[in-house]
Amino acid sequence: MQTRTLGKSGLEVSAIGFGCMGLSHAYGPAVDTKAGVDLIRKAVERGVTFFDTAEVYGPFVNEELVGEALAPVRDRVVIATKFGFDLDPATAERRGGLNSRPEHVRAVAEASLKRLRTDRIDLFYQHRVDPDVPIEEVAGAVQSLIREGKVKHFGLSESGVATLRRAHSVQPVAALQSEYSLLWRGPEAEILPACEELGIGFVPWSPLGAGFLTGAMDENTRFGSADFRANVPRFAPDALKANLALVRLAREWAERKRATPAQIALAWLMAKKPWIVPIPGTTKLARLEENLGALDVALTPEDLREFDSAVSTIDVQGARLPPAVLAMSGR
Repeated sequence: MQTRTLGKSGLEVSAIGFGCMGLSHAYGPAVDTKAGVDLIRKAVERGVTFFDTAEVYGPFVNEELVGEALAPVRDRVVIATKFGFDLDPATAERRGGLNSRPEHVRAVAEASLKRLRTDRIDLFYQHRVDPDVPIEEVAGAVQSLIREGKVKHFGLSESGVATLRRAHSVQPVAALQSEYSLLWRGPEAEILPACEELGIGFVPWSPLGAGFLTGAMDENTRFGSADFRANVPRFAPDALKANLALVRLAREWAERKRATPAQIALAWLMAKKPWIVPIPGTTKLARLEENLGALDVALTPEDLREFDSAVSTIDVQGARLPPAVLAMSGR
């Protein structure tokens, strides 16, 4: 397995990680626990060392699944989880919106450690920036946990550049996790240059565009009410149909490189910067193996220029998230 280091943090992980959210959350019914544990362990067997979860996935049950799956190999893997939502520990329901008060950050860390069956969280992200709590206080809270050995590295998710800089000045940020794919290239304008300047790794979530870039969808694809994509503007019928131009382009390149569209999408991300580590998720072993096959797809600098030029001619339709969720990003 190829490895990458997230910025200047020294945190070394497999070049492709595993986003565990979809095993329990957002894409319909959760998978059977045994099946989920088995898939995560098969990922470990294939060399994956970087696993991403969060307390809000479920809530709570995804951390429990990841903890069970990785307990036997804990010292061989890196576990990332997140804090920042206001959840009721007793009912697993949201009590409100965001909550990154220092005392809450500590409480979440303690609870996550138990669910994950571990004595440390390798990478602890603020899931969304809380406008009611200065980021310096959040960074200080995580810094205290790092000093105690309960957390190893600090991360942010979907933050803007100004917040990233302020947080980094208090406690070095190892990684920023935000959406980035052929379907959403927003981070290229400001986020990636800032990460490069500060020595911060970048972890794209939804690197396959929530499954869109695998080529498994067509203009007739519709989503059930339990699938979050049913409420995402870019997957509305007209937008989805227009956005298939990206899939056609990925297919053309897949033929050139003897790969699949998903592998092209992942290889493109990894070719951008050596400190970018995508975390595709799946519930299927075949898709896991396909995703890891992206490591064998080489895109030269000339390939990248040609491919980017073609991508730039495609105008992606529809917002990437529902308005209420989008409002929590980029702060």
